[in-house]
Amino acid sequence: MTTLPTTTTLPALTIGPITVDPPVVLAPMAGVTNPAFRILCARFGALLGVSEMITARALVERHRTTLAMVARAPGATTHSVQLYGVDPAVMSAAVRILVDEVGVDHVDLNFGCPAAKVTRKGGGSALPVHHVLFARILDAAVTAAGDVPVTIKMRMGINDELRTDVRSALIAANAGVASVALHARTAEQLYSGLARWDAIAELKQAVAAVAPTLPVLGNGDIWTGADAVAMVERTGCDGVVVGRGCLGRPWLFAELAAAFAGQPAPAAPTLTEVVDVMVEHLDLLCVHVPSGGRPGIELTAVRDFRKHIAWYLQGFPVGRTARQRLMAVTTRDEVVAELHKLLDTNDGSITVADDVRNAPRGHTNGPRPVALPERWLDNPDDPAPPKGADAFVSGG
Repeated sequence: MTTLPTTTTLPALTIGPITVDPPVVLAPMAGVTNPAFRILCARFGALLGVSEMITARALVERHRTTLAMVARAPGATTHSVQLYGVDPAVMSAAVRILVDEVGVDHVDLNFGCPAAKVTRKGGGSALPVHHVLFARILDAAVTAAGDVPVTIKMRMGINDELRTDVRSALIAANAGVASVALHARTAEQLYSGLARWDAIAELKQAVAAVAPTLPVLGNGDIWTGADAVAMVERTGCDGVVVGRGCLGRPWLFAELAAAFAGQPAPAAPTLTEVVDVMVEHLDLLCVHVPSGGRPGIELTAVRDFRKHIAWYLQGFPVGRTARQRLMAVTTRDEVVAELHKLLDTNDGSITVADDVRNAPRGHTNGPRPVALPERWLDNPDDPAPPKGADAFVSGG
């Protein structure tokens, strides 16, 4: 059994042979949870971090960037990859590659992505509507995975009128998945409004009635350690999945560990400490760049890092000009030099006020009507994969 230890007063999360203690999972986020970010979050306590969404078809066709994206991060105790797919046969082949060749410890299946380029082809959060196809994909993945645990992450449904979460979780339980995670928003909501934690509680009760040992994880609006504890207490879920809350805040996982252990939150990082983590993140990207080993590794790493700059500096009074200079640089040394200028012109001991530090970050867009294949809702019993949906729709 792989045990990921820390001190906690709450039950550990068990996903197949994997024990996660405290029960916190780093959510898969496109363009974010590459090996560099997972390594960084692990240093602060993210003991199970899931990769960016990988397209099953791209993996089967051995797309070079995809193969680089599924590689195990050096030193990773547990290697977890999330797959997207709409064809049972392709999903089965992709899982076999992950298990036999990559050596993953955990496979997560994406049934929650609300992006129009995914849902308009019947994938992501649109797929559970076709419950027969959904069941066949799960059966194919679980069978192909063998002893490696397979989990799913989903949303509440297309919209409030078309909820699919409870039925999907019961199908997943019957297929033998190792856990079910619910982002408590509909696809139509995207990232707007508040996550509806009551839906997590309802799902937990429904699953417990038929599969009492199957873990149900909650996702949505966890910005602080207190939020995570509150979600568990209010919903009865077995663990939490953290996404946007850790953008520019990988140290959130230390706060989560403290909260679950009943300990005070660590002190807020100073600007100097934040800059140190930014440099560490950039250096990790330079080594584990998401380019598949193509030329221009340093430039690719810097470009990838730029998206994180605003998140890291959120709430710090560093000024627009300094931020613009940081967004214009192209080399690692230039980024470091600009960051050190911030410390020359600002008090490095300053911290961000709690209300600003704990404010939502990342996507806030929505609501928006969900793009679906033509007549997708007319025949939910159709077991056939949607035409053209197994194209390259992710980073891979």
